[in-house]
Amino acid sequence: MPPGATQEARGSPMAMGRAPQAAAGPVLRRADDTGGDGEGLGEGAVGLAPPTPPPGISPSRARLTVAVLCYINLLNYMDRFTVAVFISSYMVLAPVFGYLGDRHSRKRLLCLGIALWSAVTLASSFVPRERFWALLVARALVGVGEASYSTVAPTLIADLFAGADRSRMLGCFYLAVPLGSGLGYIAGAKVKEAAADWHWALRVTPGLGVVAVVLLFVVVKEPPRGAVERPLDAPLHYTSWATDLRALATNRSFVLSTLGFTAVAFVTGALALWAPAFLYRSRLASGAREPCAEPRGCHADESLIFGALTCVTGVLGVGAGVELSRRLRPVTPRADPLLCAAGLLGSAPFLFLAVVCARATVLLTYIFIFVGETLLSLNWAIVADILLYVVVPTRRSTAEALQIVVSHLLGDAGSPYLIGVISDRLRRGAPDSFLAAARSLEHALLLCAFAGALGGGFFLATALFLEGDRRRAQLDAQRMLPAEDGDDGEIVVPQRGRPTKVPVSSVLI
Repeated sequence: MPPGATQEARGSPMAMGRAPQAAAGPVLRRADDTGGDGEGLGEGAVGLAPPTPPPGISPSRARLTVAVLCYINLLNYMDRFTVAVFISSYMVLAPVFGYLGDRHSRKRLLCLGIALWSAVTLASSFVPRERFWALLVARALVGVGEASYSTVAPTLIADLFAGADRSRMLGCFYLAVPLGSGLGYIAGAKVKEAAADWHWALRVTPGLGVVAVVLLFVVVKEPPRGAVERPLDAPLHYTSWATDLRALATNRSFVLSTLGFTAVAFVTGALALWAPAFLYRSRLASGAREPCAEPRGCHADESLIFGALTCVTGVLGVGAGVELSRRLRPVTPRADPLLCAAGLLGSAPFLFLAVVCARATVLLTYIFIFVGETLLSLNWAIVADILLYVVVPTRRSTAEALQIVVSHLLGDAGSPYLIGVISDRLRRGAPDSFLAAARSLEHALLLCAFAGALGGGFFLATALFLEGDRRRAQLDAQRMLPAEDGDDGEIVVPQRGRPTKVPVSSVLI
């Protein structure tokens, strides 16, 4: 039995296998009794008991916990972009913390990860200039803290809230992504300017990290896994990590939504690195700007404007996505993936226009970027919500880790390099001119519009399977599905006061 699971199971036998059924069997209700934002299981279907607040945690304590997690997420992205170095260890360590996060105390993992991250960041600020390799190693170790936090924090929110409340809290949590990114750029630049030493830019977040650890100890009370989705006397059903991976690989909603989100990461990663340079080259090609004599910082103005646009569009997009999801769920249970698809498919033409119009008009280009990035940002919180309600509580940290690895490996880790390679190949053999430089990068960046459209297709496919995968996760969380290694296709339900086996299809229809 995992060390952190003893209290949740309340002494029930569950170690690595299916726990015995309770004598009374699960309590079934009609779907129209479940309530909650149109999230029932369908007309005439057998439904589940409504979500209940986690035991021993008041609503005010739950909201305060989310506030602490939002603060840490803001700090996380500030630190990432103060000195922006790609953290490969983040992807390597995410599955490790995903495994630990499903089986051990998440609060302790958070405290350990943030303490290590803060200590390493502070230590890296004392690395001398001639030891640049040591700075890279130290920044790579920051991935330990980020991996522990990104895989665990959303699952805590999932165990504190359900339905529309969970969506709102996830929206608040992911607002820290654009805000923290923007503050990181600003803090890094301003602190370096004020102190005349870039080392001081790395000494801002460690002190705030200490505050974060104290807040975790004092404020956060870890809820039982699946607390709002399962009866308190129902033990958790843990399986091996290999079984978890197989189950996630066959969860079509999880796989397809992860591929859709990977397209978002691909586009945002490519734009973050190449958009300022492309805008600068386009202005040179059109004669709107004189060449820069300095080898570095030539497109500082474009970087500042694009960074500000990214912050604003991120806040608007995340907020709009959460609100639209809340309003559309009563209309259709497939609202979330359809909304994500609409955001990606809608962003594609605006990104295309932003690229092809850059040499003609800079103003329209910025307008198209603003609309396109706002539409891209619609799905940040929604994708996280989809993962949490189509995956059972004992596998959510592992699912978060897998989504992180796939979206970074196939998304923003590779897209800047791919765009650069395509641009260089297109420029090969062309005359050395401002126009050739702008056109080669223009044609390479058109790949972003294609990636957005492809991601929209993945989310449309997610909508086809969402209801079944969500229903299956809900039933499994309340121990209403047979063991995964069983082949009888039956579950136990109460009939005339006695537990009776019935076909799974009678519940899943």
